[in-house]
Amino acid sequence: MAWEKELEEKKKREALAEKMGGEEKVARQHSRGKMDVRARVIRMADPGSFREIGKLAGKGIYGDDGELEDFIPANFVFGKAEVDRRPAVIGGDDFTVRGGAADAAIWRKAMLAEQMAHEWKTPLIRLIDGTGGGGSVKSLEDMGLTYVPWLPGWEHVVKNLDSVPVVSLALGSVAGLGAARVVASHYSVMVKGISHMFTAGPAVVAAIGETLTKDELGGAEIHARNGAVDDLVESEEEAFAAARKFLSYLPSYAGGDHTRIEGGDMVLRRDEALLDAVPEDRRAAYSMRKILDSVMDRESVFEIGRRWGQSAITALARLDGWPVAVIASDPSFMGGSWSADAARKVERFVKLANTFRLPVVHFVDNPGFMIGLEAEKAATIRYGVDALNGIYNSMVPWATIVVRKAYGVAGAAMSNHTEFQYRFAWPSGDWGSLPLEGGIEVAYKSELEAADDPAAHLEDIKARLDKVRSPFRTAEAFMIEDVIDPRETRPLLCEFATLAQNRL
Repeated sequence: MAWEKELEEKKKREALAEKMGGEEKVARQHSRGKMDVRARVIRMADPGSFREIGKLAGKGIYGDDGELEDFIPANFVFGKAEVDRRPAVIGGDDFTVRGGAADAAIWRKAMLAEQMAHEWKTPLIRLIDGTGGGGSVKSLEDMGLTYVPWLPGWEHVVKNLDSVPVVSLALGSVAGLGAARVVASHYSVMVKGISHMFTAGPAVVAAIGETLTKDELGGAEIHARNGAVDDLVESEEEAFAAARKFLSYLPSYAGGDHTRIEGGDMVLRRDEALLDAVPEDRRAAYSMRKILDSVMDRESVFEIGRRWGQSAITALARLDGWPVAVIASDPSFMGGSWSADAARKVERFVKLANTFRLPVVHFVDNPGFMIGLEAEKAATIRYGVDALNGIYNSMVPWATIVVRKAYGVAGAAMSNHTEFQYRFAWPSGDWGSLPLEGGIEVAYKSELEAADDPAAHLEDIKARLDKVRSPFRTAEAFMIEDVIDPRETRPLLCEFATLAQNRL
């Protein structure tokens, strides 16, 4: 057989590559409760669909006779795969080979994974574990010089954020460039117990006098609550499932067609429970998530970033099978008022919707921006206006449901008022430049002081104002388009989702 010797060498090299960092290093990886990179890739891809690219790349070790004796593979594995029967690029760091450090990396492999996703318009899934090819002090001595920092292939990272869905799973302790690759994504996940993320790890931070463990410095709970990553899961398998779920709502590339799932739920379904979803007491909290579960296609709500910016809910969901982006207030957290973090979260989510042309549905119960000293220190107004500007710059169809409160500048961020308002209010709708509660005593101070019974007179004023604040008064002036029975919300939003496809 022709080329038999060469084909045998190919098989030998591939077998050596599959050993990764060697039996001892792989066993150590497993002992930490972590999968090795090849197991991760196989779990992430549809069965039998992964085709590796660059498996032969690495460092050969040769004897005096020039024959190959051993082989150290590159510490990055990537290739083309299918995920839920759609093409995707999957790339993963091999922590068993020098912990993913630069002195074991072949830069072009990681760069080509990014470039392939961009040029061939396929989603990219990064399985990150280690520095991601970042710096190594040892490599400087081997090179005999230091170098001016640069990021090979980062131009493709930047392009991908505007062109294809990018998912990053932090599956170990990631630092430096590895951490940067985690956050340079549309959706990022950390795993409890095995994931940590740092600009620089504990050993480096000790040099500035801070002695911290991995969990104290960059534990998963820290970054799930500060917005550096989007979600926190219990296991690697859950991380893979979350990646698949996220991608299921998005097209394969920006501008691509959306996938509709038919037959999942009835368009005309009306949930009687919606009548009692919002209490008559305007100060009482309620579950916005129950409302979303009721209105959206059953079991389609996929919340993103639940642990940070908690007064705002952001989620992907479906209406009549069509994917939509959902923003909602959470009145059970700070009354639904937007903090600096909530505003940052909303702004980022609107960017995602714009990039992948997802119609937005906004459920509003917003009493305004968070107030007080801490809110001022956090520059709430700065981030709030950034979110407002993002909404006004949004180029996708927008539907608004005013569930309850909409006050002030934050309340005005419900939609871009210069566009056609596909907007509905529930009978519980309550809006204005500022809440009436707390302002009546100031506005009617002289009148109350002159009253024989100030307490009784205050109640009379409140009763008069309650009539004025009726949403039907606003509807008379056509300053709100429609006041609807809450049970009609789903059919109307399904109508919106279908019409939005024509506009898109």
